[in-house]
Amino acid sequence: MKKLLVSLLLGLGALTLGPLALAQTQAASEAVSSAPAAAPDATPAAVAPAALAAEAAPAAAPAPKLDSGDTAWMLTSTLLVILMVIPGLALFYGGLARSKNMLSVLVQVFVIFALITVLWAIYGYSLAFGGEGQFYGGFDKLFLKGIAPDTLSGMLPTIPEYVFVAFQSTFAAITVALIVGSFAERIKFAAVLIFAVLWFTLSYIPMAHMVWGGGLLGKDGALDFAGGTVVHINAGMAGLVGAYMVGKRIGFGKEALTPHSLTLTMVGASLLWVGWFGFNAGSAGAANGSAGLAFVNTTLATGAATLSWLAGEMLHKGKASMLGAASGAVAGLVAVTPAAGFVGPMGSIALGLLAGLVCLWGVGGLKKMLGADDAFDVFGVHGVGGIVGAILTGVFASQGLGGTGGLTPDTFAMGAQVWVQCKSVLVTLVWSGVAAFISYKIADLLVGLRVTEEAEREGLDITSHGETAYSR
Repeated sequence: MKKLLVSLLLGLGALTLGPLALAQTQAASEAVSSAPAAAPDATPAAVAPAALAAEAAPAAAPAPKLDSGDTAWMLTSTLLVILMVIPGLALFYGGLARSKNMLSVLVQVFVIFALITVLWAIYGYSLAFGGEGQFYGGFDKLFLKGIAPDTLSGMLPTIPEYVFVAFQSTFAAITVALIVGSFAERIKFAAVLIFAVLWFTLSYIPMAHMVWGGGLLGKDGALDFAGGTVVHINAGMAGLVGAYMVGKRIGFGKEALTPHSLTLTMVGASLLWVGWFGFNAGSAGAANGSAGLAFVNTTLATGAATLSWLAGEMLHKGKASMLGAASGAVAGLVAVTPAAGFVGPMGSIALGLLAGLVCLWGVGGLKKMLGADDAFDVFGVHGVGGIVGAILTGVFASQGLGGTGGLTPDTFAMGAQVWVQCKSVLVTLVWSGVAAFISYKIADLLVGLRVTEEAEREGLDITSHGETAYSR
């Protein structure tokens, strides 16, 4: 299966690199032929509404000025996203693990958050949001050079740049932390950290730049309000590769590897839902109508996906489960992420209903087809939900369906936008898959990926960390 996965990634890469090269050539020729366009659009879709308004302002408009309301909202949104990761995601995953591995999952999520936020300040922010490359930015803001407390963000000119740096650091951290759920309960802690550093550098940073930092996909017109491609598809694909490369847990398919505490999983899912308002509504970049739209869409899509997942469970199994409700909610949150500021409320409900059912299939039928031990269904929920949300953003963003028309409402065309969205999904899958394979392979060569059979049977809490989640 590993060989099949590698062959698939290489094949997709061959199909994708041709269009990418053509797009770069066309972009270069257009830049030469259009002298007025000297300043590239380096505005991420996640903050497009505020930035587009600034671009559309007359040349004689007053200089950017700090807005205390926007700043307060973005600080609050940053705190909400941190809440999503620690404790939200940690408890959600921890409850899904067996009790002997609960603490190891908490440690992995917690330490990844600490690691990535530090790396983001050192070089991640500069490479993602500095410079003008197609795939990476530049080193002009390495170590946050040139940023002072009174420096306003170039992306969001009404807030301090430090606030924008902090907000975006949480996106980077949660994306890497999401992958933990795919290889949980059998991976070495050192391998987790090595993989995290490499994949963050090779996949998260370039995807963030390509979509939000003025790179290839943003220039192509891809719509991703808060991270459907950058966060969820990116992490989901890396998780699937990891499930193959780390291998199946002992007893997978032969014995029940059931969650030890659905109570904690429900608490974690609830914290994710609350924190996601900072994730989506915060991506408006200001305390404005776009933030309000993203806020209500996040509520509605999540509720709709919860209901459709449970309906699917009732039809298939005859019972509606707590795990199903929590998983459905996360599926709705994932699917609405790229669409939150571009679709109308009724569109978000339709999106949630579809995402709940498709992700239910993703963690059941699709998972069996793939044959991977994706422990907590990172690909089935985040990968599949992200793909559904990214593609359908091109549909429900249509003004005729209550959407805003995306970044170019005067020229929005559903068919063309859906094609752009499909290309962005394909690029993300290939890029993340190849980067993940390289990152896991290097970690394997350096320290090995898998703990010993004895350590796995005893549990990673004791064997990797010398502690237990619960006293015995």
